[in-house]
Amino acid sequence: MTHTPQKTRATILVVDDDNDIVQTIKGNLELDGYEVLSAFNGRNGVDMVKKHRPDLIILDLNLPDIDGVKACQIIRREFDFPIIMLTARDGVSDTVLGLECGADDYMVKPFNFLELSARIKAILKRVERDVVKNFCEIKDFLMDFKTRKVSVRGEEIKLTKTEFELLELFVSYPDEVLSREFITNQIWRDSELYQHSRALDVHVQRLRKKIEADVENPRYIVTVAGVGYKFQAG
Repeated sequence: MTHTPQKTRATILVVDDDNDIVQTIKGNLELDGYEVLSAFNGRNGVDMVKKHRPDLIILDLNLPDIDGVKACQIIRREFDFPIIMLTARDGVSDTVLGLECGADDYMVKPFNFLELSARIKAILKRVERDVVKNFCEIKDFLMDFKTRKVSVRGEEIKLTKTEFELLELFVSYPDEVLSREFITNQIWRDSELYQHSRALDVHVQRLRKKIEADVENPRYIVTVAGVGYKFQAG
């Protein structure tokens, strides 16, 4: 499969048979600076993917001709463009169907556009990073995304899967303040258990012990009171 490097202005294709939803998403995404294409059925959506090669696809599960699962499967045979699946039902079976057919993420209607926007940005940042480089080097910190190795001050650090994913999220947003809610949704999206617990703080503390020279005065992962955390690259 192939992927086109992200352009200066990312193109997003919205495939949904509800014109009101398409126009609402389109208007908001254009305000965010994206170029937006739209299709109102599965076959047209697949054709537009082949013709325009968008950076990201927002695909409704329930379409009038071929459903979103079938459309996703067809797209995945040729392309690895990220896909966010939209579903009107909050059922586990729908979620599993969407993810198993190759979708990168899913959202249940009705949804908050700010959350959709945050997920789009997160996915595009990951794609951009994967295309441009395989590692991140800041100060005496080195993270290799391909081999999943992390070293600090020349010493390799062993991280758990969750710790690596958490650190990966932080370095994808250098010098940006990430809210606790955003971080939790990215790392533990499908688990309500973590949504209202202190699990995030525990994992951040463990991560600091492994990468910070002084845990009480962190150099990389700093707390932003009342909001969340920030990874200091500067």
